[in-house]
Amino acid sequence: MSEQRLSPGDTAPDFTLPDAEGKNVSLSDFRGKSVVVYFYPAAGTPGCTKQACDFRDNLSELNDAGYQILGISPDKPAKLAKFVDAEKLTFPLLSDPDKTVLTQWGAFGEKKNYGKIVQGVIRSTFIIDAEGKVEKAMYNVRATGHVAKLLRELVF
Repeated sequence: MSEQRLSPGDTAPDFTLPDAEGKNVSLSDFRGKSVVVYFYPAAGTPGCTKQACDFRDNLSELNDAGYQILGISPDKPAKLAKFVDAEKLTFPLLSDPDKTVLTQWGAFGEKKNYGKIVQGVIRSTFIIDAEGKVEKAMYNVRATGHVAKLLRELVF
């Protein structure tokens, strides 16, 4: 199985996915703005909750620096809505249950989980510039400390 990976300079694959309320959101809606698109395995799990709350807690700083945040997982909108409500998340979470977008972005495929090779969501973060080009592509990121690292790179 060939893994498709995005690299800086690539055009970010456009997508239209439903958010937690079932409203369609497209990457092209954000043209003219810089966007942080992050992929995570499952709403409500410890690592994904930590990562989402870190984005929430640093959202104003990221927004002030000109970045919008989009989170994408294979969860259905109803599960995303519970997660948004439970964690008071203030940025869009998008649903990709058939993993089409995850696959296009190289965020679904083989990964190591407790020493075993499995198929799954590869925790990944992308910085997309105002023209829709990949500025930065980070695969296999750690949930803890990732947003702080992003802030150091993007804001300071």
